[in-house]
Amino acid sequence: MLEHGGNLRDAARRFGRSDWIDLSTGINPHGYPIPTLAPDAWHRLPEPDARLADAACTYYRAPQLLPVAGTQAAIQALPRLRPPSRVAVSAPSYAEHAHHWGLHGHMRRLVPYADLDRAVDDSDVVVVVNPNNPTGETVPPARLLDWAARLRARGGWLVVDEAFGDTAPTLSVAAHAAQPGLIVLRSVGKFFGLAGLRLGFVAAHETVLAGLVDLLGPWAVSGPAQDIALLALSDTAWQQETQRQLDSSGRRMRALLQAHGIEANGTPLFQWWPEAQPEAFHEHMARRGIWCRLFRESARGVRLGLPAGEEGWQRLDQALSEWSKR
Repeated sequence: MLEHGGNLRDAARRFGRSDWIDLSTGINPHGYPIPTLAPDAWHRLPEPDARLADAACTYYRAPQLLPVAGTQAAIQALPRLRPPSRVAVSAPSYAEHAHHWGLHGHMRRLVPYADLDRAVDDSDVVVVVNPNNPTGETVPPARLLDWAARLRARGGWLVVDEAFGDTAPTLSVAAHAAQPGLIVLRSVGKFFGLAGLRLGFVAAHETVLAGLVDLLGPWAVSGPAQDIALLALSDTAWQQETQRQLDSSGRRMRALLQAHGIEANGTPLFQWWPEAQPEAFHEHMARRGIWCRLFRESARGVRLGLPAGEEGWQRLDQALSEWSKR
């Protein structure tokens, strides 16, 4: 299993603290408030809810969507829907994409963002994370749609992972995903702070969605997850206020890092930089009860999410000050 953020039990076993500030995931620390659910959400089999699909299509501006148990479920299933193919995966980016395309007989290669345009013409599938996790790099929608058209002409796919796309809605290409060859992944885990629901959506042509339904089987998304997501995706007042809050917090994080000599890139939900001593920085923070995301390989560096409250901001400021003065 690949390494990911959010592994606070590992942090506690290694460093023995209980007062952790978890900045390792890039998940909104002020998630959507969970309502009291009707009893039948728990005891009925979770049949598909057309209201959820309609709310998701409105929110993501997509013509058709399939709810899945987190975008991870789609990432693992999509490689099983194609015969052996030449697959280019944006690098660095969310490692699960390359991992799963490599498990199912495909000829997979990692391609830097700057080289993706050239990779389109000798690939059958191109996978792009936009905005990128962990670096925050982005690709304009017009370029993505051009790539999708070039791949579609040969029966290929462009897979765009927009899991962190809620804070940059103008980047989304979900509105175009009814056309063959374009597949867009969306998540309620990041912006809505509901990672524990394990709920995401796939926007794609109906043949791809039908293939996913066959692979994933019945009852793929729990009833409570459907009920909570229906409320969250329909709550425009909460969404607008959260956009404002995250934008403010993202600016604060960039300013804090700059004040300590760190030039970072990212989204309102996280910042990443190519730290010269990432292992040392990670341990420095961990010994102060701050859990950040360490990247050792292609994206060698550090990613920080947002603290949940003022005490977390102050502890982060102090830890950064001690790091810069070491």
